[in-house]
Amino acid sequence: MLFNPLLRNAVIFSATACVLTSAMAAELPVKPTVADLVKQSKADDWRPLDPANTLYLDLPVGRVVIELATDFAPQNAANIKTLVREKYFDGLSMMRSQDNYVAQWGDADEKNPKPLGSAKAKVPGEFTVPTSFDKHFVRQQDADGYAPEIGHSKGFPVGRDPKTNTTWVAHCYATVGVARDTDTDSGNGSQLYAITGHAPRHLDRNITAVGRVVSGMELLSSLPRGSEAMGFYGASEAKMPITRVRLAADVPAAERVQLEVMRSEAPIYQQVIEAQRNRGGPWNKYAANYVELCNAPIPVRVRPAL
Repeated sequence: MLFNPLLRNAVIFSATACVLTSAMAAELPVKPTVADLVKQSKADDWRPLDPANTLYLDLPVGRVVIELATDFAPQNAANIKTLVREKYFDGLSMMRSQDNYVAQWGDADEKNPKPLGSAKAKVPGEFTVPTSFDKHFVRQQDADGYAPEIGHSKGFPVGRDPKTNTTWVAHCYATVGVARDTDTDSGNGSQLYAITGHAPRHLDRNITAVGRVVSGMELLSSLPRGSEAMGFYGASEAKMPITRVRLAADVPAAERVQLEVMRSEAPIYQQVIEAQRNRGGPWNKYAANYVELCNAPIPVRVRPAL
């Protein structure tokens, strides 16, 4: 029996058209966005930043607000607080801006470094801590290539390994870490960095993540890129000076930034994750049913006026 190739092509075209028409007709349902959920949230879905664990990195262009992860890096956080209270960072500068990676600040003068005062010169690397240190973990059900379990704790993106009973802060955008040399205890918090590019999760469990930027990331991610290796600024390049770094607790209440973070334990947190895992229509045409840990940041907002 002979088959007309023109008829065959017509059948294929017709079938393809039906599939396309069916796919186009299956629009994603409208779902609440993260912004919608923030508007729907209640006062007890949020927690204020703890002034005793919040840093203000003041630059000529504005203020960067950093929340310290004291549950995950208690010794490093304590040393940084000592450095801040003794005004170590005042007058230093941003020393590095590497494209799609990090912005780093501290003392760039290796020959005549600024004295550390009463801060420790070496602090043990807190690449992981015992799981018992973290009392606020809420698991995210999505798979992850860098950790057997992932989730959030007080808004920090966290990895966990039940076999080793360890946990750690993941290197997502805005994570703040302690720069070090080869030795695990060679960092002390006198040089810090913030992730300004795609999440370099290979740093997880290899370096101390001590906090995260909750406000002012645009000031760090927009710094001019350094021309030297790894984005360090050369001797002739202008460096952004650091005006001062202060603990919020040491700043008058009227001058503090009134920020609050959505509580990971709040029921609405799961809705926020789901809103990012399966985004609704009409703009979105495909729902992935998946979201990476670093693509599910916990909302931060200015505390509403009473």
